[in-house]
Amino acid sequence: MTEHVDVHVDFMCPWAYQTSIWLRRVRDLVGLEVRWRFFSLEEINREEGKKHPWERDWSYGWSMMRVGAALQRIDPELLDRWYLRAGTALHVEGRKPHRREVAEELVRDMGLDPGLVARAIEDPTTHDAVRADHDAVVALGGFGVPTLVFDGGHALFGPVMIDPPDGERAVRLWELVRGWVEFPHLFELQHPKTPADLAAIGSTFRPYLEARDWKTVQRDAP
Repeated sequence: MTEHVDVHVDFMCPWAYQTSIWLRRVRDLVGLEVRWRFFSLEEINREEGKKHPWERDWSYGWSMMRVGAALQRIDPELLDRWYLRAGTALHVEGRKPHRREVAEELVRDMGLDPGLVARAIEDPTTHDAVRADHDAVVALGGFGVPTLVFDGGHALFGPVMIDPPDGERAVRLWELVRGWVEFPHLFELQHPKTPADLAAIGSTFRPYLEARDWKTVQRDAP
């Protein structure tokens, strides 16, 4: 049986993008089935009195994921390609896939009809698809991204990194993360960040920081 993992991401998140690069490498090396799922930072960090993302005509990460939901219905591989293309645009190239016209350009780059973006946004059921994934992982205690969900509903936040390993090191990290599932009451393990670490994070995330049109909300984990 092929090993699989559900990976909840928000296209807005630079940490989730880095983790996705690592998981794609693991997938290519060991045949892991990576199933992309959605999570909304806009919803989890919504201030009281503000609109839910599904109440807006266009809403940054939420709308990018709605496009993903529409593509997933055609072929799950298209969601994989869309996340990689939109994520690379934002987090590496410093472009703005959260803007409708850029999203259309990126869909065209994939060899697809850019009208898919408008159709995804006009279809209210794409709201339902994103919200269902979001609600499912929140029910497991999810509070951010990336969140990995294994068989049996064991959810892990992370791993959080800026230099995704490849080759044997990528597989080794996967083995370590997967091993954590054997300890259901092991809640947290964290590497403190030095000033040099923070500088490296800032350098890695510079394209994202320059391209984003939103204010990042930093909340303490529960």
